[in-house]
Amino acid sequence: AVKQLWGDGDHMAEIDDMMSEQEAIRGEKAKSVCDLLRDRAVRWQLITLFLLVSCTQLIGANVVYFYAYNVFTKAGIPPDQTHYVSLGLGSTEILSTVLCSSIIDRFGRRILLCGGYLLMALILVLLETSLLLSDQFLWMRYCSVILIFLFIVAYGIGPAGATISVMVEIFSQSYRPSAFLIVGCINWMGLFVLGMIFPLLV
Repeated sequence: AVKQLWGDGDHMAEIDDMMSEQEAIRGEKAKSVCDLLRDRAVRWQLITLFLLVSCTQLIGANVVYFYAYNVFTKAGIPPDQTHYVSLGLGSTEILSTVLCSSIIDRFGRRILLCGGYLLMALILVLLETSLLLSDQFLWMRYCSVILIFLFIVAYGIGPAGATISVMVEIFSQSYRPSAFLIVGCINWMGLFVLGMIFPLLV
């Protein structure tokens, strides 16, 4: 199964890690959320997980999706065609997340996370500049559309794709179901807070 997943090569180190983890948790039941929150041994993993998931809510992807319609119509895309462009935007995010899963072992999680955040920050600066200059230079409107797609690619390849794999790696098998549950709660609570606060900010 390992050869089928990772291809030919020497994978004994990974297999030994799996076997030692299986031996360590032999007979151990899956931990509950309360067990995860009470266990001091996984406190830093839990804090890391909280920060990673919270950052994915606060990096601006939701804002870019919110304003994408205005940018598309300003670029001259007919209003009845913008839903196709939005569909393309969502498809771009899915494809870039799939791409992340194929390159994550080659580049590592840290490079994809840090590089993704830095690239997204640079793209947001360029996007803001292109939006400010779009009334003076008409071609800047098309740059804005391209930058939105590039932002979503950077988001999918970086934070969106790498965050979940980090969670799987920093928790042992007995804690993973509870960690997934906590990630889901943090994610949806973050979306709820953003949904309540964002209209006031606008």
